[in-house]
Amino acid sequence: MRSSPPPPLQSSSRSVVIKTQTLRPFIWLGLLLLAGLTRPVLLSQAVPMVQLSSQTTQPQALAGARSQQRQQQERQVRPENYDLARYPIDDRNAKHWKNLLWTTAIVEPKQPFVAQAMDKILAMTRQAKLSTAQMRTIDMALQVGTQLYLADPNTYSSLATQFRATIEQSKDPQWVAMAISVLANPETMAKTNLSPQEIQQLSQRIQQRFPNWQNQPYLYTTLQDIATRFNPPNLPPLQELLQWQAKPGEMQAYVFCNADRHALCRMMLKDDRGQWVREKGQLWSVPLLLRSLHGLNWNFVRGNTPQGLYRIDGTTPQPDDLFFRAYGQFSLVNLFVPLEAGTTAVAGFSGSPTDYQALLPPSWRNHWGLQQSYWAGKLGRSLFRIHGTGDAPDFFSGKQLNPASANWNPTIGCLSALELYSETGKLLQADMPQILEKFQAASSDTLQGYLVVVEIPTTTGQSIAPEDIMPGIK
Repeated sequence: MRSSPPPPLQSSSRSVVIKTQTLRPFIWLGLLLLAGLTRPVLLSQAVPMVQLSSQTTQPQALAGARSQQRQQQERQVRPENYDLARYPIDDRNAKHWKNLLWTTAIVEPKQPFVAQAMDKILAMTRQAKLSTAQMRTIDMALQVGTQLYLADPNTYSSLATQFRATIEQSKDPQWVAMAISVLANPETMAKTNLSPQEIQQLSQRIQQRFPNWQNQPYLYTTLQDIATRFNPPNLPPLQELLQWQAKPGEMQAYVFCNADRHALCRMMLKDDRGQWVREKGQLWSVPLLLRSLHGLNWNFVRGNTPQGLYRIDGTTPQPDDLFFRAYGQFSLVNLFVPLEAGTTAVAGFSGSPTDYQALLPPSWRNHWGLQQSYWAGKLGRSLFRIHGTGDAPDFFSGKQLNPASANWNPTIGCLSALELYSETGKLLQADMPQILEKFQAASSDTLQGYLVVVEIPTTTGQSIAPEDIMPGIK
């Protein structure tokens, strides 16, 4: 297997500003620091965005290299590797389980010994006096366990028992929130015939166990999500959102999504004069995938890209092959959620929810979906990027749910752009060059502005098309 998972361009600490739990950060941030990926770079300062010729060969994109990469992952799915007697969940075996759980996420195996191991690890959510390393392993097991249960609730049916037991007995608010989140996921409910009444009963049980749940951000955001999903309010006027810009004089990107994140989202752009960017007389737009590999909710580390407002601030260069498979060959666009360090100050925003809401158009200020990026920042999520990928489209399992998005790879929080290579390692198609070019022109070379992600009503599984948005654009 890989010596380590690809470094995530999105992270969080288990200890957030309004929480006093033991600090449990993901250690992969060290890799980001070594690679220089945590420091935003303005476009004018970045390594030149060289577009490789379609005749240039990327060795890691060769058919043989990609086949070997996948086979290396599959070979790790062996009973002895998942044997907890051989590899108990302790500090000594933390690296083993980090690597193996990443392999499990890639392959989505269906062998019973994998389900048995996952079941045993998730049973530890009720244990006391866990070490930091043990808690990190359980964190990741819940992330991957969510993915496996969503994909195949029959093979992994025993995990449902562990999720319910976590809700009933665990003292960790984050783990409890993750457990009810997977059970309340629309995919889960459709496959397992769970009723809204059963989910509401679990929600009430959590509120009984945690009387201060409204002050526990993971519980508050998760239960608010569930309540909103079961009783969705009317969507505010889309036209008002389309006429708005977070800050006049700076570019404004819009990313419209289906609530079903297996479907492709659609990004459109206004320049710093408030004019829609066009190409050959037509509104310019580009498809993006905003789906978490794990199917996690937006408020958890490695979850779906949150809805809401982001600051666009420069690029991160991709000058070599070190992270080619994870991020492709082109520069990455830096996005910052509210309260995240490392970007220029947002005028009028001092950190309060009211300040954040004031940045939104009036009729959208109480829309729960657009509050998500604020809460994501409050919970410590960070390092969101728009980027391509050098991994093969078939490297990750579980894409059969939506063939229309099969050429885009999922991420662990970022916005994924199309990047395809031939079997001989030649670039066939990539959307990052045009994204970078349009952003540069729309911002008058500053590459600063704002981006808003919003889900709009549409048929489950249907990708967002320009025609879905155009009626609201004058």
